[in-house]
Amino acid sequence: MELNLPQYDFLLKKEKDKTFIFDSLRNKFVTLTPEEEVRQRFVATLISQKGYPAGRMGNEISLKLNNTKRRCDTVVYDKFGNPCVIIEYKAPNIEITQDVFDQITRYNCVFKVNYIVVTNGIRCFCCKIDYSNKSYSFIKDIPLYNEIENCI
Repeated sequence: MELNLPQYDFLLKKEKDKTFIFDSLRNKFVTLTPEEEVRQRFVATLISQKGYPAGRMGNEISLKLNNTKRRCDTVVYDKFGNPCVIIEYKAPNIEITQDVFDQITRYNCVFKVNYIVVTNGIRCFCCKIDYSNKSYSFIKDIPLYNEIENCI
């Protein structure tokens, strides 16, 4: 499937019958799966087009939820090292359903960020959380890094 994300030149390598892509946030090669391609292209877009500092982002960030270890796909941090955005990726053939939103919402019980993003590379949803009114709203586009409340 054609992703709704720009193409970038990534460092790739092949070993036997597997292709690996260099993840600059984790500083290592990882298996290139459809979900991983979405992650790498989305992160590159955040950095190159939205002004997100690579040094304030992390992939596969561990968290503990109900005494179970989980991993959040990408976390964006503010200048103090506090999480301000969490992102969940799915492969392009995976539909973004309520279950996907439930998953990232559970992660947000730990991180308590102001923005959550879900994308499969074709569709992208960004929600701004309003804790004072106990609500959320979908926003049209991913905000620039310097526009995110409590993130700069």
